[in-house]
Amino acid sequence: NSYRVELPDRMKQRGIHDVFHSSLLRIHVPNDDRLFPGRLEYQIADFDMPDVEWSVDRILSHKGSRSNAMFEILWQSGDRS
Repeated sequence: NSYRVELPDRMKQRGIHDVFHSSLLRIHVPNDDRLFPGRLEYQIADFDMPDVEWSVDRILSHKGSRSNAMFEILWQSGDRS
């Protein structure tokens, strides 16, 4: 009960196999751009995409100092980290 899935070439080049057992597959539900704006494939996994610069909207908080500093960032895409 396995299925072959059409994958982008760059995923195949990374060695991701295109056959999956049926228990691992789910019906695809597209992302809601209103809830998750600007989701791009290279945000999820590194597919040897060219270096991308991420724009910071603002620094929300910070703690520590020097090499132990931690920042909470709000990115232009709406993500927080």
